[in-house]
Amino acid sequence: MERQNRVYWLTGLSGAGKTTIGRLWRDELRRSGETVVFLDGDEMRSVFGVGLGFSGADRRKLAESYGRLCALLSNQGVTVVCCTISMFHSVRAWNRSNIPGYYEVYIQASMDTLRQRDQKGLYSRNADNVAGVGLQVELPDTADLILDNNGARTPEEQIAILRAAALGEV
Repeated sequence: MERQNRVYWLTGLSGAGKTTIGRLWRDELRRSGETVVFLDGDEMRSVFGVGLGFSGADRRKLAESYGRLCALLSNQGVTVVCCTISMFHSVRAWNRSNIPGYYEVYIQASMDTLRQRDQKGLYSRNADNVAGVGLQVELPDTADLILDNNGARTPEEQIAILRAAALGEV
């Protein structure tokens, strides 16, 4: 199968569905026999983010670390599903230039949808350090796939779209 060494970089704002879709995608890839590592931005922050806050500069440092980790794992023959807000064009451009098999998925949801979901209570606080509210986000402009995740499709339907696009199963 030609899917070895892929890095699936799922990006979008908090509450867009990155983790839900990412976990389902990881499970599907594993069922097909792939060795897959799942990386979630919130969990990686607890590893790489010691001493870092939520400023733009600190977020950039973390995103750069995530990209380097994905490259390291991919170079060792592991498929990676990485779910992160990924606010910066420069980080995604580095990924695209330095990670063979990089595949970027932008999970898009409107601010109204995000405010309704608000699982972490971020949007109800309107904090200055919330990406997309107080912190400017450079939304992906070269994503390989854009998934509209405003609720019209189930996560499983989103996976079917991802599968068809990423694996060429039309």
